[in-house]
Amino acid sequence: MASADLRAELDCSICLSLYTDPVSLRCGHDFCRSCIVSALDAQEAAGAYSCPDCRAEYPERPALEKNRKLGNIVERFLSAETGIFCTYCTKSPVPAVRTCLQCEASFCEKHLRRHSKSSGHTLVQPTATPKERKCSTHNEILKYYCPMDAACICVSCWVAGDHKGHDVELLDVASEKEKEKLRKYLEELNPQKAEVQRKLQNLQDRQRNLQEKASGKRKKVRKLFMDIKEQLEMAEKKELSEISRQEKKIVSQISDLIKKLEIEEDELSRKMRHVEEMCQVTDPIRLLQESDITVCGRGDGEDTGGDGEDTGGDGEDTGGDGEDTGGDGGEGRSEGDLDEVLISLTLLRSMRDVVTNVTSQLGLHVADILLDEDTANGYVKISEDRKTATGTEEKQDRPESPGRFLLCPQVLSRCGLSSGRHYWEVEWDQIGECAIGLSYPSIEREGLWSFITYNDKSWCLFMSGAGCSAWHRSVISRLSVDTTYPRFGVFLDYEAGRLSFYRLCDPIRHLHTFTAAFFEPLHVLFCVWSGASVRIIS
Repeated sequence: MASADLRAELDCSICLSLYTDPVSLRCGHDFCRSCIVSALDAQEAAGAYSCPDCRAEYPERPALEKNRKLGNIVERFLSAETGIFCTYCTKSPVPAVRTCLQCEASFCEKHLRRHSKSSGHTLVQPTATPKERKCSTHNEILKYYCPMDAACICVSCWVAGDHKGHDVELLDVASEKEKEKLRKYLEELNPQKAEVQRKLQNLQDRQRNLQEKASGKRKKVRKLFMDIKEQLEMAEKKELSEISRQEKKIVSQISDLIKKLEIEEDELSRKMRHVEEMCQVTDPIRLLQESDITVCGRGDGEDTGGDGEDTGGDGEDTGGDGEDTGGDGGEGRSEGDLDEVLISLTLLRSMRDVVTNVTSQLGLHVADILLDEDTANGYVKISEDRKTATGTEEKQDRPESPGRFLLCPQVLSRCGLSSGRHYWEVEWDQIGECAIGLSYPSIEREGLWSFITYNDKSWCLFMSGAGCSAWHRSVISRLSVDTTYPRFGVFLDYEAGRLSFYRLCDPIRHLHTFTAAFFEPLHVLFCVWSGASVRIIS
């Protein structure tokens, strides 16, 4: 723990690493020499200097004072960290402060004072591999650097060895030159690092914004589904309530009829017992007199309800409140049965309300698009419901129209979209070739420039068995699309200038988005070659 605390105190606040050649400012804060030089160089353009730690300001570029004590502390710390100890402290290990390359031994402060002061003994930072500091050929200390061969050499290498006659430098001088090169390189890297940091910050901001947006969308979707669940629960209650209402009403009517028939049954049973008793009478006079009374009391004029199938009772309408519960025809519903058509319509209306609420909350308008036969090329057949365009080889018999396409097998929709967010679906029969898209009504009607892919007034997807591509102004973008999915979703945000196409597979996949500043109403435009058929799904 103490070692970790000490390490924290020995880290430069700029590079966050152990001090290298530590220097001090007048405010007392320490930095690596290269770090503070780079920081002051960056401040020089502004003409104001300050300490990176305490922000103390200096009117002129501050002088840098070498902090030898801090440098020694760092060296000792490194010795302790690297596990290099004094060679002569045999009883207990003591961190080394210097290593002699001549003696190939490391020394603590105490033994270093007894070490030879001869110039032949070179002291360096504590190292566990002093032999690597000697020439492998002459076993002499490496003192020079040969720039020509980029090698550290000894005296013998320079005087009589492979580097004889080469311009060489002392290791310290060569090291300072190399440091200067590294500082310049560091200066070159600083703006690159700043640019990378700027891009990184932008990406991080973008990531954060995206995550916040996704979080907001999730909340919105959860709320939307909660609303849908509430609407579905209300629809379920309404539907079950209607079924219960019909059940209660019809069961009540049937119960009333059952009671009447039970009373009639009891009366008939009583009469039958009386008749059976008369059949046992042996006195002719009594039999004939009482038999006449019985026959007269039969009530031939009473309506017994036939076979008990008249659920209307005493001429009542079992539908109640003027409703027809079957009667003559009753949509195939038998008398006294549930009105299944009414139940279905109630459910259908509830589901329609749910869909309307969803599209409203999403800010979408599901466009009801109809094709304009007056613009259809002679080789394009339009269905009766104005939803389907089919390419034919036989020319259709149509009157002349100024808006009709004369060259290309194309057709426009009747109405244009000039504002808002709209969505609709299109289905291709996967035969032949076709193009689906949007166009300004001012598109040419004849010539090559009227073709949906060759002008700046239309945007489309072109589809064939060979694949799918996006077109605008003769510029093609080939798309990697599985054409086994014949249905496509089209989304238009007019104000945002966005037209997007989606493949309606599971899950739905984005195909392509056009962006433009729309300035005319946009009409749906189909181009269908012979055999191809495209249908609008509202």
